[in-house]
Amino acid sequence: MFGIIRPCRHRLGERLTAQWTAHLCGLCLALRADHGQFARIVTNYDGLLLSVLTEAQAERDGGQRRRTAGPCPLRGMRTASVARGEGARLAAAVSLVLASAKVRDHVADGDGLLARRPVAAAARRVAAGWDAAGARTGSAVGFDTAVLVDAVDRQLGVESLAGPGTPILTVTEPTETATAVAFAHTALLAGRPENAAPLAEAGRLFGRLAHLLDAVEDREADAASGAWNPLTATGTPPAEARRIAGDALHGIRLALRDAEFTDAGLVHRLLAHELGASVDRAFRTGAGHAHAHAHGPAPKEPEAPPRDPDRPVGPWGPPERGPRPPRGLLAGCAVWAGLACTCQLCCGEYESPWSREPRKGPCEGCGNCGDCGDCCQCCECCGNGGDCCDGCDCCDGCDCGCDCGC
Repeated sequence: MFGIIRPCRHRLGERLTAQWTAHLCGLCLALRADHGQFARIVTNYDGLLLSVLTEAQAERDGGQRRRTAGPCPLRGMRTASVARGEGARLAAAVSLVLASAKVRDHVADGDGLLARRPVAAAARRVAAGWDAAGARTGSAVGFDTAVLVDAVDRQLGVESLAGPGTPILTVTEPTETATAVAFAHTALLAGRPENAAPLAEAGRLFGRLAHLLDAVEDREADAASGAWNPLTATGTPPAEARRIAGDALHGIRLALRDAEFTDAGLVHRLLAHELGASVDRAFRTGAGHAHAHAHGPAPKEPEAPPRDPDRPVGPWGPPERGPRPPRGLLAGCAVWAGLACTCQLCCGEYESPWSREPRKGPCEGCGNCGDCGDCCQCCECCGNGGDCCDGCDCCDGCDCGCDCGC
């Protein structure tokens, strides 16, 4: 799975964790029902936000938007209440198009086996099939995925023209446009057209953050492989990237306050707090690091190895370490299948099948809130002159000993 929002069950609390898992499994099952078992591979954390947003705005229906799913290896052969309906299908349609774009991006970069023409041709056929499947599902819920496909096509043109001095927001614009349209459509599905404008703004800023954080997290691997990276290509300094991310996060919180929700708990937790944790994680800053060292001095940083004087250094500096190369599409699919069969995707710690980044399944306890970010960042949001937590229970399940008052 991929995505910038990776919530921790200790920060979510029992009720919101159950809701999150219901949407995650609902997206996975919607993909299987409409497109077969193989389509479940495109399940991703960011896409299921559309299912969460749709349900959060909809009127209460006495549980009609839930069903009990049978035992599944990804849940350790347990049954579960899962989300269903138009929100899950919209999330499935967008996830298919996102996965298609990701495959084409790997093909363009010549990653792993995709550097070979026969494998690249097969991957393009898979991507085209996912585009078509996404279009069919999107049409069933009144969503035109051509907007997403156009954004992907424009992205390639924008990247080819970008260079030193190009504003980073020029590069992120196609992604912003696509996510704005998808977020706004959830308001129409839920019967709240008045929410379309604020959710479009939230979606636009979420797309900006998604693109930016993906570039930050991939910077080292891109530098090692020679792949194109928007931050390196445009010469955007780290401080400027962090400022843009902070502004986008604040804008999302403001946009959510302008929208009306039936149950805003999970939406607020994910987009007002977990997204902030993602920003801190990507830039290696924030409350999570402070909390981890609250009871003792920070560990001494190891001395950096000598640098090759002939190696160019941009504003982001050289990579901190030589990352393991990402797996190609087919190798990643094989690893994903092994993780799925052993239930690690949902209930364990594992290495991402493609990027090799460490991951935790949504059912896996993180053990210590300090290891995955400080749940007291809720207090920071509420206490520094803001009221983004008015009426929420975002600190339910937090045992860090704080008194958020929200």
